Amino acid sequence: MAEKGTMRGALRNFIAFIIIFVIVGGLFSLYRTTTESVGEVSLNEFVQSVERENVEEVIVTGNTLNITLKDGTKQTTNKETEESLSALLTNYGVAGEKIRALSVDIRGESGLGFWLGAILPFLLPFLLIGVFIYFMLRQVQGSNNRAMSFGQSRARESQQANQKTKTTFENVAGVKEAKEELKEVVEFLRSPKKFLSLGAKIPKGVLLVGPPGTGKTLLARAVAGEANVQFFHISGSEFVEMFVGVGASRVRDLFKRAARTAPCIIFIDEIDAVGRQRGSGLGGSHDEREQTLNQILVEMDGFDNETNVIVMAATNRPDVLDPALLRPGRFDRRVMLDMPDISDREEILKVHSKGKPLAEDVDLRMLAERTPGFSGADLSNLLNEAAILTARRNKTQVSISECLESIDKVMLGPERKSHVLSKEEKKIAAYHEAGHAVVAQSLPNADPVRKVSIMSRGSAAGYTLKLPTEDKHMHTKSYFLDEISVMLAGHAVEKMIFKEVTTGASNDLKEATRLARKLVTQYGMSETLGPRTFGEREEMIFLGREIHEQKDYGEETAAQIDREIQSIISKCYLKARAILAKMKPKVNEVAKILLDKETIEQNEFQSLFVASK
Repeated sequence: MAEKGTMRGALRNFIAFIIIFVIVGGLFSLYRTTTESVGEVSLNEFVQSVERENVEEVIVTGNTLNITLKDGTKQTTNKETEESLSALLTNYGVAGEKIRALSVDIRGESGLGFWLGAILPFLLPFLLIGVFIYFMLRQVQGSNNRAMSFGQSRARESQQANQKTKTTFENVAGVKEAKEELKEVVEFLRSPKKFLSLGAKIPKGVLLVGPPGTGKTLLARAVAGEANVQFFHISGSEFVEMFVGVGASRVRDLFKRAARTAPCIIFIDEIDAVGRQRGSGLGGSHDEREQTLNQILVEMDGFDNETNVIVMAATNRPDVLDPALLRPGRFDRRVMLDMPDISDREEILKVHSKGKPLAEDVDLRMLAERTPGFSGADLSNLLNEAAILTARRNKTQVSISECLESIDKVMLGPERKSHVLSKEEKKIAAYHEAGHAVVAQSLPNADPVRKVSIMSRGSAAGYTLKLPTEDKHMHTKSYFLDEISVMLAGHAVEKMIFKEVTTGASNDLKEATRLARKLVTQYGMSETLGPRTFGEREEMIFLGREIHEQKDYGEETAAQIDREIQSIISKCYLKARAILAKMKPKVNEVAKILLDKETIEQNEFQSLFVASK
């Protein structure tokens, strides 16, 4: 990028040089054209005109004679330097009375004419060379300035106290515990003497830990807004460059700027980009990233109790951070931000619905129930997609239908209208989704069905949307077994109705196998193998991927694990097949509605089973 900027600057300078050259040349050419437009004659012709008394006036300017004839014609000629006009005419034998009758005006040579006529032809090349050298020196100086600023911090600075719409805790919905924890930091920044007088030390660092989209950056801005202090925002990746030592230089510059503007907050987003555990990379440990981390550690140690600067950082991978970052005296506080629960989701939807005209049928509580596992960013995207969809339909208010479609789009991807199934494939998809829905409705521990559709979204030809009625943090073995049965229902109903299976159930089989393996190896829910875990995952930093899993069991145990996984899948498959055989008329009814309408919402689906009872 720097090379492109240098090339663009040189091109601009070259174009400016050409423009100046053309302007100066044009002025000089204009002057020359003006002087040369007058007819030039010899002295003999001039003398003959005087003798014939055809000359109206002669203007003598240095050695130049500017002649005006009686008919208005203008001529010019040159005489010798030391000879006067009267002496010239006398030497040519012109009578004295004719010389006296001649109107003669003697003028000194003008400064403009002297410069343009005598000096400019020699001075112009030097002027053009000087201008060219000036632009080249400016270009070199700009490159030097960029080189000197290469190690300066690129943090964005914002003065929260001067902003009309600054971010405060009122703009951050949910995360009540995190806000309570950070209120102490706000008090430290507002009145540090109150704490220092009691011997309390100001916390040097606050680490915000949580999944992506939970509002870590927004919360850091809210702390600065509540305390009315300056806010320095930089990403961890902005420290790291190809050249070793640049990141450390930027860290030093950032902390110097912060110390000059204290009280303030330094916020380092995605600190795991630079704060990963040292010595874990391939090819040695003395690299740019680790030098930058070392400089951050040193600068945080350099704060004394009087320095009112707090470093906040955010990450969603606290497990990979270097232990030196997390020890007391560095990041003293660790604030956890969890995914929002149903009440928090409702509050977040209220915040993001401001400025959007919602119709009367939009129930934010119902939307919160339909969005378990959504982060704050997902909920903001949901309402934004609903507003975009409303505008595309030329409506003035966002209704519940747009909101529900946006939920499907955020969860499963955009609708693929070009993905047209054949009549036979559409029938298979209808029975496949009907099998999922009927088995889920029949099992007591499965999540309730919210929507069934055979409209293609993302990579799926159809989908059955199951969502819990309330947020769950712990799950039972019965719940997992019923979920596996629901996953296998699509495969079972294809075999029962069409006497063969398709590739449409491949993802269901993969997820069922993965969940069954977790039951055995991670959750200790196997009756045969007992309450223990199998295998230890170790992260090896290589291209950012986990590529190693250590086995702490033998081959015989591995065979037992495989048999137990197979047993769980077989039992769940038989359970799903038994339910489908018993509920075959209901499966046919649901599939028929799907073929007609393509989508069944929760109320309509529930009414089918209420009517049958």
